[in-house]
Amino acid sequence: MKAAGFSTLLIVCLCARTLADPPSHWTSVGIGGGGAFFAPAFSPHDPDELLVSSDMSDQVRSLDAGESWAITPFTELQVGRISPKVQFTDDPMVCYTVDFTGELLTPVKSTDGGQTWTPLPGDPTFSEAWNIIADPDDADRVLVSTYSELYFSASGGDSFSFKYDAATGNGLHIGGAFFDGSLIALGTNDGLLVSTNGGATFSIASVGGIPADEAIVSFAGAKVGGTTRFFCVTLGIDDVYAGIVGDDHWGYRSVYSLNWGDPNWTLRTNGIAGGDHPFYVDMTRDNINVAYLGGGSEDGVPTVYKTTNGGVSWDSIFLEEDNENIVTGWSGWGGDRGWGYGELIFGFDVHPTDESRVAFTDFGFVHVTLDGGELWRQAYVHPSTENPAGEPTPKGEDYVGIGLENTSAWFLTWIDEQQIWASFSDIRGIRSTDAGQSWNFDYTGHTLNTSYQAVVHPGTGVIYMATSSVHDLYQSTYLTDARIDGGTGDVLFSSDDGHTWQKLGSIGKPVICLSLDPTGPERLYASVVNSQTGGIYVCDDITAGVNAQWSPLPDPPRTQGHAFNVIVLGAGEIVCTYSARRAGNPLQFTASSGVFYSDDGGETWDDRSDPNMFYWTKDITIDPHDATQDTWYVGVWSGWGGPPNDKGGLYRTTDRGLNWERLNELHRVSSCTFHPQDPDELYFTTEMEGLWHSDDIAAESPTFELVESYPFRQPERVYFNPHRVWELWVTSFGHGMRIGVLTGDLNCDGSVNADDVPAFVEALLDPAAYAEDFPACSPTLADMNQDGVNDGEDVGVFVAEIAD
Repeated sequence: MKAAGFSTLLIVCLCARTLADPPSHWTSVGIGGGGAFFAPAFSPHDPDELLVSSDMSDQVRSLDAGESWAITPFTELQVGRISPKVQFTDDPMVCYTVDFTGELLTPVKSTDGGQTWTPLPGDPTFSEAWNIIADPDDADRVLVSTYSELYFSASGGDSFSFKYDAATGNGLHIGGAFFDGSLIALGTNDGLLVSTNGGATFSIASVGGIPADEAIVSFAGAKVGGTTRFFCVTLGIDDVYAGIVGDDHWGYRSVYSLNWGDPNWTLRTNGIAGGDHPFYVDMTRDNINVAYLGGGSEDGVPTVYKTTNGGVSWDSIFLEEDNENIVTGWSGWGGDRGWGYGELIFGFDVHPTDESRVAFTDFGFVHVTLDGGELWRQAYVHPSTENPAGEPTPKGEDYVGIGLENTSAWFLTWIDEQQIWASFSDIRGIRSTDAGQSWNFDYTGHTLNTSYQAVVHPGTGVIYMATSSVHDLYQSTYLTDARIDGGTGDVLFSSDDGHTWQKLGSIGKPVICLSLDPTGPERLYASVVNSQTGGIYVCDDITAGVNAQWSPLPDPPRTQGHAFNVIVLGAGEIVCTYSARRAGNPLQFTASSGVFYSDDGGETWDDRSDPNMFYWTKDITIDPHDATQDTWYVGVWSGWGGPPNDKGGLYRTTDRGLNWERLNELHRVSSCTFHPQDPDELYFTTEMEGLWHSDDIAAESPTFELVESYPFRQPERVYFNPHRVWELWVTSFGHGMRIGVLTGDLNCDGSVNADDVPAFVEALLDPAAYAEDFPACSPTLADMNQDGVNDGEDVGVFVAEIAD
């Protein structure tokens, strides 16, 4: 067996490692999709290679036409909503894009096929590059643009020269490009911008046919023999601006074609249904008759059209009704979410040399066709869990994600060893009944955008959940009263493991955190978010269910309704955090955040905040290894605008907040988690600096290291599976969930030591037999090769990952 051949190697390798080391490999898990994707790009050098950008900072790559995805590490490249497509060239190793790291827009180049990226030495934009375009036939020719200016390089980005300045305040939008030796044509909102001398000069071509009140939003071209043909899509001239993407399709006007050399564009809208709004046009570089359109519609669903006769007529080829020609995941006609969830096309790409391969992205997913639109296939769940074309998508099915996860996962709740509830934004929340191998929406009663946290009552098994119509609470874009106070929310409860949910009384405001009282089995506390009526609420009769009553507690000093964490200690004392709020004109952070403590049931509160916590406090963690519960850790974010600046880091108190020490000064620390068996080991999360680890957190001056194997910039919280301590789960703001495998106390001797290593290998090779001897300690393996099942094949993959 493949796995057995590697077992000795694994033992040797792991013996050489420190058992406190973080995982060397992280497996993406989840239900797939759910958030906006942009800029799909097929590689001309591999028909199955496809890259996609997310608005949550991660670029993902598929090498099998969308059947699985891998993330580019955030330390190498970050992307965003206005990311251009990756620009491939004639050299398979050379490509270009724009790096969004540090909230900059840095034009970058790869010379190893996209594995690593380096800023262009001659960047004329000073990291303000809104677009980058490369010649597919010449790796040295590249254009970059700022919001309004265009620059050209014939030296692979070593140096640039200025070429054009936008004619209006809307900036320079470049909807596409065509290169053919000395001819370079760009479809822009100023018109057809052309160079006929290899980039020496550019000017707007004198071509008629497009009314003066229209502007090009998308452009593509191809050449066969002596004929060069361009297509473009137009919107109203005031509707096109630098950085526009597909959700602004509402200004759609027309589609045109132009044979280069003709005096006028020709209107090409025959077959496009009224109410459909093409936004993107694309085609291969060597077929002037076949082109595709992608966009939105007044019906609120994505639309795709195709022409095979040079634009004389168009046919609709993405047939949503009854999923006529679409293999679906969980979104589709009749599914857990309908086609209105994806809503419109955010990115569109035709393979540069194969007209049968097309991909588009939308508000939640990626879809691909490999046969010119005869059949479309979802590209966000494993093929073993997809649904056939021509049938309504069933509700409540189990799905296995394939690495295309860009939703925000806030909290994980283990109901038992097999059942998990994952709290999410946008997709509300997902359930697993097989320990996280697959996920579903098989529940009713929870209909708001977000669930933030769920807790299980240790006596009754009832689950309580915090819900909200407002997502992303206390992220930088959700701090003002205007964005929060109009929201609604409640505490829900479920008596059947999360299958059905009902309101626990009525609050009617966003709820973000819950805590059961260990001294009162009928008592539950909730953090409610509203600048006027928010705060810590208490319910003393949770067994009353829908008839339960909630009461607001008195406000802690300085606070203004932005309650965040609430924790009840062993003797009934309450610890809570309040997070950031921005108000006034101009907007400023209010000094209403911090840590607060009550030993009388919340009737009075002590302000236990370090002054650096006054503006943007995040999670508080009570050290589980301190029996007195006196040691607390708090994550703090730096703000901007003066007083909130430079406050971020991880803070510690050993006297319940009377005194604090700042353990590090990272810009924004979110949350921390202790290893349940090791008081020296801790993980903490950050906003843009990744996942961090300490193996000496109890020291006077602990040390911290970036977990370089974790690839996403903004992990949110870390969890040790309570039933399998070797499984380390990480939720994130925009990349779903990942699992890492640790060596734990596998032989149940009460400690983690070298004797656990062979036990770990034995457990992986034969989990069932091992479980007979150590039922509390036997591990299960993640789906390392993403084939939809956990089996012996995964052992070999795991061993290879550890060995390398």
